[in-house]
Amino acid sequence: MKILAIETSCDETAVAVVEGRRVLSNVIYSQVLIHKKWGGVVPSLAKRAHEEKIDYVISEATKKFPLEELDAVAVTQGPGLAVALEVGIKRAKELADKYDKKLISINHLEGHLYSPFVQNSRGSPAIEFEFPYLGLVISGGHTEIVRFKNHLDYEVIGSTIDDAAGEAIDKAAKLLGLGYPGGPVMETLAKQGKNKDSFNFPRPMLHSRDLNFSFSGLKTSFYYFLKKNPPKNASEIRQLASSFQEAVFDTIIKKTEKAIIITGINRLIIGGGVSANLYLRKKLRDLVKKHNGKVLFPSFKYLTGDNAAMIGVVASYKANEGIYVEDRQSLDRIPRMSL
Repeated sequence: MKILAIETSCDETAVAVVEGRRVLSNVIYSQVLIHKKWGGVVPSLAKRAHEEKIDYVISEATKKFPLEELDAVAVTQGPGLAVALEVGIKRAKELADKYDKKLISINHLEGHLYSPFVQNSRGSPAIEFEFPYLGLVISGGHTEIVRFKNHLDYEVIGSTIDDAAGEAIDKAAKLLGLGYPGGPVMETLAKQGKNKDSFNFPRPMLHSRDLNFSFSGLKTSFYYFLKKNPPKNASEIRQLASSFQEAVFDTIIKKTEKAIIITGINRLIIGGGVSANLYLRKKLRDLVKKHNGKVLFPSFKYLTGDNAAMIGVVASYKANEGIYVEDRQSLDRIPRMSL
């Protein structure tokens, strides 16, 4: 089956055509420059940009794949910004009606879990599934540990109770005057600071019995530290960036190790924007080596961010199981959708 997939959960307007795990076409319009001057995503601006660009992105993605020849339409139902999700869902329903196609709704987090298995048009990489996995979704909106038991079978065993890891890093970058998005800048500065932990910021909830995360207290601690000790030079900014990043990643690694020990699962799959960080990847590789396991990351950088390719791949597995939206018109956004 060839499936048209639409993703508008936040600030990327993305459309892809997939066949199984293979991505036949993929187009992403990023709104980063729109939101950059505001220091974060502005929902009203995101909605307007999605509305302005979605038809163009669909047109570009389907140049070689006429809509009438495709088998189904898939769309992200949640989680995400309500006004952004609405744009994609509305267009998906219109296309499904116009071309009489089956409609498939997808949880955005499912997409991130499947992102390490997405292939290019030639079927590379040829990675086979070896269930079960521990899945980590680490992004600006989510920090979750998921027991990925089999296709479309998930159990959330740990999640953030407040800020997500990526959100905390973005806020720390803003406090340091580094602009938005902060993750890539923080990674660069931390590397220049030799990824050292010079200031030893808190590691929240490490001693809790569960696998949940909390980054709000770390962010607050960083804020008050900067008020009392504003950085005097570029070297101190690098050290602060490095120390904050280290606190976030150390927390993720230790909670993940606890999950490995509790579940006995040593195969990890990592998705979400923060998974693009090369230093975090090294720490995760070191962790699975310690436990004689494996770790898989998205094979292509675009798959770490929001994209429609991963949405389409999940849709292919749902189509295989005959899981379609029964009443198209009743399909609605679920901004706080969980797995």
